[in-house]
Amino acid sequence: MARPQLLVLFGSQTGTAQDAAERLGREARRRGLGCRVQALDAYPVANLIHEPLAIFVCATAGQGDPPDNMKSFWRFIFRKQLPHTSLCQLDFAVLGFGDSSYAKFNFVAKKLHRRLLQLGGSALLPACLGDDQHELGPDAAMDPWLHDLWGKVLPLLPVPPGLTVIPPGVPLPARFTLQFLQESPSRSPEEPHVAEPRGAPTEARPFLAPVVSNQRVTGPTHFQDVRLIEFDIAGSGISYTAGDVVLIQPANAAQHVQQFCQVLGLDPDRHFLLEPQEPDAPNLVGLPQPCSVRHLVSQYLDIASVPRRSFFELLACLSPHELEREKLMELASGPGQEERHEYCTRPRRTVLEVLCDFPHSAAAVPPDYLLDLIPPIRPRAFSIASSLLVHPSRLQILVAVVQYRTRLKEPRRGLCSSWLASLDPAQGPVQVPLWVRPGGLTFPDTPDTPVIMVGAGTGVAPFRAAVQERVAQGRTGNYLFFGCRRRDQDFYWEAEWQLLEARGCLALVTAFSREQEYKVYVQHRLREHGPLVWELLDRRGACLYLAGNAKHLPAEVSEAVTAILQREGRLSGPEAAAYLARLERTRRFQTETWA
Repeated sequence: MARPQLLVLFGSQTGTAQDAAERLGREARRRGLGCRVQALDAYPVANLIHEPLAIFVCATAGQGDPPDNMKSFWRFIFRKQLPHTSLCQLDFAVLGFGDSSYAKFNFVAKKLHRRLLQLGGSALLPACLGDDQHELGPDAAMDPWLHDLWGKVLPLLPVPPGLTVIPPGVPLPARFTLQFLQESPSRSPEEPHVAEPRGAPTEARPFLAPVVSNQRVTGPTHFQDVRLIEFDIAGSGISYTAGDVVLIQPANAAQHVQQFCQVLGLDPDRHFLLEPQEPDAPNLVGLPQPCSVRHLVSQYLDIASVPRRSFFELLACLSPHELEREKLMELASGPGQEERHEYCTRPRRTVLEVLCDFPHSAAAVPPDYLLDLIPPIRPRAFSIASSLLVHPSRLQILVAVVQYRTRLKEPRRGLCSSWLASLDPAQGPVQVPLWVRPGGLTFPDTPDTPVIMVGAGTGVAPFRAAVQERVAQGRTGNYLFFGCRRRDQDFYWEAEWQLLEARGCLALVTAFSREQEYKVYVQHRLREHGPLVWELLDRRGACLYLAGNAKHLPAEVSEAVTAILQREGRLSGPEAAAYLARLERTRRFQTETWA
C-alpha cells in the first residue's frame, strides 16, 4: 500500500523557511508519511484544487514582500477571478517567518492565511508567526505549533499498518549517494567552456563573466570597504533595464575548502557520481556529473553559513563519540535553544568552525550525508548600478564588503562580498557566474514623468542606472536625494552627479550625516524640500523611489513624506495616510530595501 502523502510548499529568501519546510519533510518521513517539499513557484499551482492537505511555509522579505521563489504563486493566488470555492476541499496550515522590528511583520503569512480562507480552504490551526527578534528565534513559536500540527495531520493521513516509525536519534536514509570513481575523468565537466548561445543565462546555466575592474570607492580612512566592480557581459545574451538585479553565485575560500576536507577526511581530488535515492529528491542546480569533492565543497556546500538546528540534529545522529553526541543532542533540542543561540547564532559561528569543535563527529560523517547536513550556497542579489544603454557590454555593481567582529577570534566576513573583493583581474583572468532578473523597482515609461529617488549609502546603486538610462533617453525631471556619512569618504559617483547637474540633467540634494554636530539624513532633506516634493507628487504626477537599509529608513522616509502631505497639501492625518497608500498601490511609491 502506498504511503499517504503530505504536501509542504515554501517561499524562502534566505533559507530559514526552506529549512523549516525540510524539517517538516523529515518529521513526516519519520512518521511513515511520504512528503513532497517544493518551492511554491516550482509547484504547478493549478493542481492545488486537487490537494486535500498542504502546509505553506513562507518568509516575509523587505517591506512585506513575498520571497522571490513564490512571486508567481503570489500573483496567481490573488487573482480576483478565482472562485471563492476554489479550495473548498483543502485543509491547510501556514507557518510564517518574519522580524517584528519591521512594520509589516509576517505580512506574507498573515495575508496568505486570509486568502486561503477566502478561497474556501479550512485552516487546521491559526497561522504560526515565527519572529527573528525573539530571544530564542523563530523556534520559540514554531516548536509548540508543530506539536499541535502533527496532532491534526496524523488523523487525516493514517499510516498503513506495518510501516515502522523511525525514532529520533536514528538518522533517516541519505537523500543522495556519492558513487566514487576509481579514476578521475580525463576532462572535468567543472571546467568552464564556451557554450552555444541558448538564450539569457539562468541559475541553472549562469554566464561566466570576466571581471574587468575591482576598485575601492570609499576613502582610505572610511570604516567600510565598498567596491565598484565591473563585468564584461559581451556575448552573454543578458538584457536588463534600470531597477533590475544581478545574481552572483559565490565560492568558498580555498583555505576553508582545504580545512573542511581535512576535518572530514575527504580527498578533494576524488570524483563521484551523484545518485538521488528518492523520486522527489531536490534538483541540485549547478553540480556537474561527475563532480570532484573540491568542486562540491568550494562551489556548493555553504560551509561559511551559521548552522541551523537541523544541522545539529543530524550531526548528533551520525556521531559515534559519546560526549560529543550528548552535547550535539543538547544543542539540537528545544530546551537547548538558548545555549545554541549563545554558542552559534549570536557569535555567528560557521558550519566549518562547529565541525572543528566536534572533530570526532565530523570525521565520522559519511560522504552520502554531506548534502543533507549542509545547505547549498545561495546566490546573492545586487542592484545593477549601470545602464545597458550607456555601457552595452558592461555591468557594474556597488558592493559593501561585510566584515565585523564578534567574541570569536576571527572576524566574521560576508561570503560573497569578501569573495568578490578578493578577485583581482590584474593578477590574471577571473570569472564570476551570474545572471539577471527583474528587481523591485520599475521606472516610468512616460518621458515627462519626474522621478524622485531617495538613496542612502550603497542604496544609490539602482538610481545611478536609472539616471544614466533616463539621461540617455533625453528624459529630464530626475531628482536624487543622496545620503552618506562624509563627502570625502563615501560620496559615490560625486563627479558624475556634478557633471549631470551642470548639464541640467539632474537635481541633486545631499545629506552628509557626520559632517556636523547633529545628524542629517535624507529624510531631513526631504522635509526641507517639502514644497518641491509636494509639487512633483501632486501637480506633476512624479514617482517616488527609496533604496537602502530596511531597518529604519522606510519608516522614517514614509513619516517625512506623510508630514509633507499634511503641511504642503493641507491634508489631515487619515487623508495623508490614504494618499501615501494610494501612491504605493499604484506603484508611484516603490522601495528596494534589505536587512
